[in-house]
Amino acid sequence: MKIAVTYDNGQVFQHFGHSEAFKVYQIAEGEVVSSEVIETGASGHGALAALLDKHSIDVLICGGIGAGAQEALAGVGIEIIDSASGDADAAVEAYLKGELAPAGATCDHHHDEEEEEGCGSCGSGCGGGCGGCGGGCGRPAIEGKNVGKTCKTHYTGTLNDGTVFDSSYDRGEPLEFICGAGMMIPGFDAAVANMEVGEIVDVHIMPEDAYGYPDPNAIFPIEIAQLPGSEKLEIGQQVYLTNMYGQPFLVKVTAKDDKIVTFDANHEMAGKELNFKIELVEIKDAE
Repeated sequence: MKIAVTYDNGQVFQHFGHSEAFKVYQIAEGEVVSSEVIETGASGHGALAALLDKHSIDVLICGGIGAGAQEALAGVGIEIIDSASGDADAAVEAYLKGELAPAGATCDHHHDEEEEEGCGSCGSGCGGGCGGCGGGCGRPAIEGKNVGKTCKTHYTGTLNDGTVFDSSYDRGEPLEFICGAGMMIPGFDAAVANMEVGEIVDVHIMPEDAYGYPDPNAIFPIEIAQLPGSEKLEIGQQVYLTNMYGQPFLVKVTAKDDKIVTFDANHEMAGKELNFKIELVEIKDAE
């Protein structure tokens, strides 16, 4: 059995279609016996699905993934475990223990013994950059002539004070995604849905069409005695915890005393208004 993980510097990379590497694990009798990192040398779900099929992958563990990519992987018989995050090795171990579930799993932060949907403002966490909610977060479907098509865009994202938080121009390559498939935040998808190739638009996106608003239930205390190593944490530090399914998720330390450390699992962009300059570079029908 072989498991592949979308991979970047030890972590589960959050955008399947832009994965520059996979970490491939050879499994025997329920344990990892070897692993290697393979460079993709390609982008787009069709090419990546073909690469995984070539390496005889049985299971893919990833972060965000669109409907077109899911269909491509299903076509070559690869099982998908999506919405994973954090350490790649830990994600594989959790899967082998039967603790890693596909999207839609609930998170348990172990506060008040409640089970809550998602780890923050957007279901199972909203990836990095301007990636979206994966499954769409129950929002109305995006409409427009480009919906369902693979779009390549350059963009610069800024906050209202002018701070640049992300830019494809700085990375030197456009972002590729399937418009309307839930791979992007809703406001970005909606802006691209009716654009023409070569067109540049400026959009202002409110939190409800971006990463949502902070969820007070995603802020929770844990006794230091119950979390080994937490005595060394500092306020403002970001760390990974695991939910009831063994899935790692990112949190920020917001308060700490001698007995209690408080974590915030809300997305860092929750509650923020975002501004994007978007340039549509290319459109093609989804494979």
